[in-house]
Amino acid sequence: MTNATITENPLLIGKGLPPFDKIEASHVVPAMTELLKELETDLTNLEANLAPTWEGLVEPLTKMEEKLGWSWGIVGHLMGVKNSPELREAYEKMQPEVVKFYNKLSQSKPIYEAFKELRNSTDWDKFESAQQRIIESSLRDFELSGVGLEGETKERFNQIQLELAELATKFSNNVLDATKAFKLKLTDKKDVEGLPDSALSLMAQTANLSPNPSSVEKNIPLTSPLVGETERGGEGSIEATPENGPWVVTLDYPSYIPFMKYAQSSELREKLYKAFISRASSGELDNKSNIDRILELRKEKANILGFDTFAELSLARKMAPSVEAVDKLSEELRVASYDAALKEFEELKAFAGKDDLKHWDTTYWSEKQKEAKFKFNEEELRPYFPLPQVLDGLFSLAKRIFGVNIIPADGQAPVWHEDVRFFQINDEQDETIAYFYLDPYSRPAEKRGGAWMNDCVGRAKMTVEGKTTTRLPVAYLICNQTPPVGDKPSLMTFMEVTTLFHEFGHGLQHMLTTIDYVGASGINNVEWDAVELPSQFMENWCYDRPTLFGMAKHYETGETLPEEYYQKLLAAKNYMSGSAMLRQLHFGLVDVELHHRYQPGGDETPNEVRDRIAETTTVLKPLPEDNFLCSFGHIFAGGYAAGYYSYKWAEVLSADAFAAFEEVGLDNEVAISATGKKYRNTVLALGGSLHPMEVFKQFRGREPKTEPLLRHSGLVASVSQ
Repeated sequence: MTNATITENPLLIGKGLPPFDKIEASHVVPAMTELLKELETDLTNLEANLAPTWEGLVEPLTKMEEKLGWSWGIVGHLMGVKNSPELREAYEKMQPEVVKFYNKLSQSKPIYEAFKELRNSTDWDKFESAQQRIIESSLRDFELSGVGLEGETKERFNQIQLELAELATKFSNNVLDATKAFKLKLTDKKDVEGLPDSALSLMAQTANLSPNPSSVEKNIPLTSPLVGETERGGEGSIEATPENGPWVVTLDYPSYIPFMKYAQSSELREKLYKAFISRASSGELDNKSNIDRILELRKEKANILGFDTFAELSLARKMAPSVEAVDKLSEELRVASYDAALKEFEELKAFAGKDDLKHWDTTYWSEKQKEAKFKFNEEELRPYFPLPQVLDGLFSLAKRIFGVNIIPADGQAPVWHEDVRFFQINDEQDETIAYFYLDPYSRPAEKRGGAWMNDCVGRAKMTVEGKTTTRLPVAYLICNQTPPVGDKPSLMTFMEVTTLFHEFGHGLQHMLTTIDYVGASGINNVEWDAVELPSQFMENWCYDRPTLFGMAKHYETGETLPEEYYQKLLAAKNYMSGSAMLRQLHFGLVDVELHHRYQPGGDETPNEVRDRIAETTTVLKPLPEDNFLCSFGHIFAGGYAAGYYSYKWAEVLSADAFAAFEEVGLDNEVAISATGKKYRNTVLALGGSLHPMEVFKQFRGREPKTEPLLRHSGLVASVSQ
């Protein structure tokens, strides 16, 4: 791209909805090069003309951060949903430059000193709470970004920041590539016995979409002779069918999970399980050295900033006051769930009639036991959860408890893939208050696994040429659920339904905010261990009668889910809940241990640390070849480093918040609406304008209790009994 056309670069627009139909990987390097040059000038000008006032400091600084956030945010978003070799190359070229600029900005002594003056000024009491929180968290962020460092120490700190950013990208790409590289082709009907139609259809569809051998990933260590043998899509290839195959199973969740649940062949389940737990742990995609280096650098970074461990540095920005507080909650929940998990496993062994139940057998036998206990399997529910119907139910719930209308707005915004939907949210007065994109389906070739919400545009008051308007928030909601197969819509598992509700909960906090300062609107400035409150809160509604019956309708007949299934679903809700809670605690405790007590380069490897923690947090100890840490993107490539405990910390809050609705009666529409309004006006509206404990107390009238979480998990008897 020549300089003459740089002004036409869609990544340089800097505001509004991203023009996804025009953005190409070739735009990234010229756009970011140009933008960073502009920002360097802006930063120099700001430092030279600083006024320690809101208008003279916070506003111009926010403007700069937003300018960079808009362009680079789009690039990061596309890395997650439309990954390609060209985009990767451009991202990896510009990432160090972006990190260097962030370092320079966050270590600006003049700006930091101006913030200190602003904090100590006589105007302090005139600021709104949102402004005070923004100023105080800006000071803390400057300090945690090394503003006080000098000379070689500062140089070393900045090198660490650069290397950590590169390692996180590398880690994530390795997991994506390792997941994508594994394909298990099956041609014998005996190998797919037990699998439901939905799984066979997806596996046949995958076979038809799979590349022929010439285009299969190179340099990928094959974990079995069956991997990478796919012949679909080549010239003269046979069309795969659900009935006759061939079938291709992958490590992508919509493919992997049904296989582990239903495939009768223990030998094939073992092959798949071992491939899954050893992702990104060998050959060119091995993440082990990346993990060692990440942990070493994080500890060094924390030490430079005056903390003993990275966990202490991480908690300086969180709701939990200390590592001890995290340990205390984790232990309280571990004690409550460990014995339950042991008992559940003993019952499972007895049911399977096997004394040596293997890792790859537990999901299969759990599903069988669940079917026997509750007389249904999750596959029977799929036809009742077509995506369009689930969305109707979700949107009806949002209207019922929060008073908002959600309307399809497809075609009003360019999208990055034809399956992406666009919606608008209107309030009670029919005023539009927010928008969101929904990218629902799994696309293992270009989209990373998991589900997430990200902000596209944040709410803010904007004054342009003397005219003040409110910029409306826009969210990205990303899931990886089962795609439509043939002429059927996406038929969701109940777990996929709860995942969609979860991400929508995050989206609501971003979209229903009433704070007009970007630095504290929506999810901005919300402590990380409180950010899962609105998402986990929404999951509870999947079991709420009006909500469930409003969306669970058969995709062909329109028939509502039979009452008996609803009762079975409720009965099965806490099936293996001790094991499920223990699993989350295991991940959280391993994370804290690696970032707090583990010594990089010492006597133990990260895997040995995990095995030691597993002694008291797992019922079935990890296999010697289990390299789960090599694909634990949450803590090595995402924002959950020394913060994975946040899921449980916030679940205490979310369970207690839902208990407020239970207490007024879930069938009492007037009371539900009033409680919903209060929740919307506190938890969803206030964003990062107050400390999350203050927000929670405004909603609940008191501090949170752990009892509702244990009760909802079936780990303590209901209070009313």
